[in-house]
Parts: sequence; structure tokens; C-alpha cells
Amino acid sequence: MRILIAPDKFAGTLTAVEAAAAIEEGWRRRDPQAEVLVAPMADGGPGFIDVLSAVVDGTLLSVTVRGPLGGDTPATVLLAGETAYVETAQACGLHLVEPKDRRPEDATTYGVGQLIAAAVDAGAKRIILGLGGSGTNDAGAGLLAALGATAAGGQLDAGATGLAGLSSVDLEPARTRMAGIEFVAASDVENPMLGLRGATNVFGTQKGITDDRKPAVDGWLTHFAELADRKTADKKGAGAAGGLGYALLLLGGERVSGIDLVAELTGLKEKASRVDLVLSGEGAFDFQSRDGKVIAGVAKVANDAMRPCVVLAGKVQIGSREMRTMGVESAYSLVDAVGEERAFADPHGSLAAVAERVARTWAR
Repeated sequence: MRILIAPDKFAGTLTAVEAAAAIEEGWRRRDPQAEVLVAPMADGGPGFIDVLSAVVDGTLLSVTVRGPLGGDTPATVLLAGETAYVETAQACGLHLVEPKDRRPEDATTYGVGQLIAAAVDAGAKRIILGLGGSGTNDAGAGLLAALGATAAGGQLDAGATGLAGLSSVDLEPARTRMAGIEFVAASDVENPMLGLRGATNVFGTQKGITDDRKPAVDGWLTHFAELADRKTADKKGAGAAGGLGYALLLLGGERVSGIDLVAELTGLKEKASRVDLVLSGEGAFDFQSRDGKVIAGVAKVANDAMRPCVVLAGKVQIGSREMRTMGVESAYSLVDAVGEERAFADPHGSLAAVAERVARTWAR
């Protein structure tokens, strides 16, 4: 039996690399002679650098940057010739702040700008940024400030709150500094930055912005956009990572699918053509999994190669009809198989146990 293991992270418990190892371990208990290809995946969020550093011939540059609430946080840039890969969540990720300490209206993307500056100083001419998992909602103003943008009447590096009193914004210093640099935003999000489908109203809740605060926060971002470039705020992907997509578009960047980019770099299509079965997985297999996420991308590659795709997930919250629409043959839940307590207490062992169960059904 030849299988390809291509999971996303299991958020809060296992990285994509760890999840792939657990699935392989469990499968081999039932089918020790299997030919296994492993391709941990990411869609631009946390784990982006971890996954790419295993397949891209480059070096890791260690940098200390400002975290979302101002404290120092370590981060890495993957340098490959004149291309640099940046995981924005390393500088502004939701996981960097304990739930009780989160202040999303004050969180800044300044550290992402510092990562970009470090990459450029190291010789990068093309910067590919994975967007996802952010704890910020500042329209990327902090990023722009770190690259030289200035403002009057407020602060670009003080989160959404700092945008409220702005009277003017000057992006030219940042654009001048970044002249000749190509920006690529790798993201699964196509939302604009403002309004009902924008960053605040769609993704604000998961960052800690309460419903009663959303109108004010969206208003601050709207005010900033009116001073910077209102039209760009309506473009696809401008709302990614709390408006980081908007800042990159202001710098002339383009948006690409994060999962498609990672699939190409990891050779997923070629690997899928060489196996009998493709296994993917993530923490929660739900309706959000359809929209540019890892499982949707892996399933598409598997279907194009005419190979079945099976999903292992912490929780399965989607019906069989929706699964098959995505190209997924079947899905297995850790919580259903071993119970929620064990699934979270021993995620590696639980995932391996479910993978063994999958192998009993699918191994030949």
C-alpha cells in the first residue's frame, strides 16, 4: 500500500509535522510494509515556516521583533536566494497572547514590518508572507509604520485604537524603502477589509473583539483607509489577518492561495500521483475547511490525481454530503474515537490510534 500523509496542524495540540508523524506511526502498526510519503501542509498561518523549511533549500534567519502587545518575541525568516518566506503569525499571532491578556484593539503588526525589514536587509528581493492566525486587527498600520510610514493625530503602531484620531497618513517613506521589492501574500482569505464581510465583523470575534465594539473598530479601520486608499480596502484579500492583506496591497503586493503555494513547493501533486490513498487532517473539520484551507486543497489535488482522500480530525463537524462535495471520501474524529479528554491530553497517541483504525479499513 502506498499512502501520502498531508495534514495541517491540529491547532493547540500538534504541528503539521507532528501530526504527520503520528498518522504514520499509527498506520504502520497495521500496515508496516506500507510505502509512506509525508508532506506536512500549511495555508499561510502558524506552521508556514516549519513546513517550508523542510522542503525549501534555504537558511533560517533568527530575529527578535515586537509582539502584538509590545513585548519582544523571537521569530525566523526563511531565506532562499533572493526570496524570503515570512510567517506573520510569529510576530502577531493570536497564540502569542494568553486569552486573559488579549487586547485586540491595541494589538499591532509592527513586528511583521520588522521581519520584512530584516529580510530586505539580508538581501531579499521577493518576500512571500503567510497570512493567518493573527491576533491583530490594525489594517496592517503597524507593519507600515515599521517600514517608515508616518501619520499625524494618532499612532500607526498602537493597534486599531491608534487609528481613531488620525488626521493624515504618509505611506511614501515605506514605499520608497520597499521600492523594487516584490510582495506576495499567501492567504486563504478573500474578504475585503471593511463592512459586514470585512476583517472586524467576520474574524474579530475569534480575536476577542466583542459584538458591541465591532462598529467602533470597523469605523477606525474605515477612517484609516479613507486617509490611505479607500479603494484598495475593497479588494479581495484586503481583510486577511486583520487587514495585513490591505497593507501589503498598498505596497503593491499580490495575493495567492496559501495552500496552493505550499502544495506547489512541497510537490504535492507529483506525490499524490504515486500513491493509492491520500490522508489529510486538522483540528476541526468543519464548514470553514471548504474555503481555501488545507483539507480542501489536498482533496482537490487527490481528486485531480484520481486518488481517494480520507481525513483524520480532532472533531468532524461536517456531513458526508458536504465531504463528498469537497472530494473527501470519509472522515474520522479523534473525539468520537477516544473521547475529548484523551484527545486533548494525548493528541499524538490519539491520532496514531485513529490512524491505525483507518488503516484497518483502507489498507489492502
